[in-house]
Amino acid sequence: MQVADLYIRVSTDEQAEKGFSQRNQDEVLRRYCELKCITVRKVYFEDHSAKTFRRPVWNKLLVDLRKNKGKVDVVLFTKWDRFSRNAGDAYMMINLLRSFQVEPQAIEQPLDLSIPENKMMLAFYLAAPEVENDRRSLNVFHGIRRAKKEGRWPGKAPLGYANKIDDKGHKYIAQNEPYATIMREGFERMAQDTYTVESVYNEAKDKGLPCCRNNFWFLLRNPVYCGKVVVPRYKDEDEYLADGQHEAVISEALFYRVQAILDGRKNYKTSIEAPNHLQFRGLLDCPKCTRKLTGSGSKGRHSLHYYYHCQSSCGVRFKAEEVNTYFQKQLKKFTIMKGNLEFYTILILKAYTGLKGTEKDARQQVLDEMKEQQARMSKAMDLMLKDQLDPAEYRAIKVEAEKKLSVLEARLPEVVQSTRGLDITIKRALTNFVDLNERFYRQDIKKQREIFSALFPGRVVYSDLKHRTGRMNDIAVNIALINRELTPKKNWTKSRFYSLSSQVVSAGIEPATQGFSVLCSTD
Repeated sequence: MQVADLYIRVSTDEQAEKGFSQRNQDEVLRRYCELKCITVRKVYFEDHSAKTFRRPVWNKLLVDLRKNKGKVDVVLFTKWDRFSRNAGDAYMMINLLRSFQVEPQAIEQPLDLSIPENKMMLAFYLAAPEVENDRRSLNVFHGIRRAKKEGRWPGKAPLGYANKIDDKGHKYIAQNEPYATIMREGFERMAQDTYTVESVYNEAKDKGLPCCRNNFWFLLRNPVYCGKVVVPRYKDEDEYLADGQHEAVISEALFYRVQAILDGRKNYKTSIEAPNHLQFRGLLDCPKCTRKLTGSGSKGRHSLHYYYHCQSSCGVRFKAEEVNTYFQKQLKKFTIMKGNLEFYTILILKAYTGLKGTEKDARQQVLDEMKEQQARMSKAMDLMLKDQLDPAEYRAIKVEAEKKLSVLEARLPEVVQSTRGLDITIKRALTNFVDLNERFYRQDIKKQREIFSALFPGRVVYSDLKHRTGRMNDIAVNIALINRELTPKKNWTKSRFYSLSSQVVSAGIEPATQGFSVLCSTD
């Protein structure tokens, strides 16, 4: 008498759409075994897709068959699509079962596989459900792609949005508070170009944002928050952004500004903890190797003596008191004395006007860049029509130019806005530098480190009462230039300040101003 294991599988979708049920399969299989005088050893119930054999119950069945090799003759199921919906995997699994001396068999589609011609029928039984799965997947794929082209967000809404259904049964996403506000504040915080993603994430997490750090980074990259939906590349269609039907959380200008920061142009390290005597620990680079200088206290006869030192074998070691005093003196270079704020505002405003021109000039500059990209696409098309440029190369040039055009279009309102009320904006920014050297040491350690990182965004290498850095804050550089070359008693003309950085009051002036708000938050 043959011994059989019964395999009963149903997925949730099949049970809902086609009326399959485990109870019905169990009854049919047991009735068949009674008619054929087959002994049922075990019954295995599976609730998993048959696209692959990575199924928990099936793996348990294989382990059982391996342990009881020779004790089971056949594995029975109702149809071959209960066994597998992947023809390639099915043939491999049949060979594996035969190595256990077990034959698989579908009672409603019986096949004697010892007859070669029956393998053709087996191929049909296995291929038919696979084709059905592939067609269903393709229909879903095209449905999702069509929805994205229409600006609809398919699937689960990202943080800050919630899935909704209107009166007509149409699905859409809408802003979900308070997460939408938290994400908006996160983008604005990143646009200040003063803090790392980790520090911005920690602040958002404290406000109740329920996601991990890596997920938060991907959220900052998602254009859905500026009202766009990504339509991915498919065959001859290039990837592009479709206008979404949902309400944007942030502006396009803010989104692209954050993308530029995330691309690695600027990164401030302000997350390392430091005690009172070692406020620059982790912010200075070793002059002999690439490591960051750490800090610690050494026990002396009467008190602790603090040092900044390298953890490698290079032996670099500096007294913390000397380093702290040195950088306190450096702050004086960037300090505006009380009563001179108006004077500095006039100097930088005149320098900026001489370099950048008026609102009309700034707007025209962006329009010229847009025309340049449009001309580039037109030239590429002409070359392609003359068979002097490959179509694939033309598409690559077109995608790149369209992306730059999108960024320029988003920048245009911001550029115009940034040239209005410059005197007020510059004065607000410079207020943070009034008596900076004195106010710096009235702040707590965290704010001191934030100010230092904002002043010196690049790597800072310290050695023997000297330091060098690849880049400094643009506003601080210009204040230092004025302090070094001029005093209020000297005569000056506009031409003397053409050497001032053109980035003083660029589109990033507002983030810079907010970034230095820590300077005036506590007196």
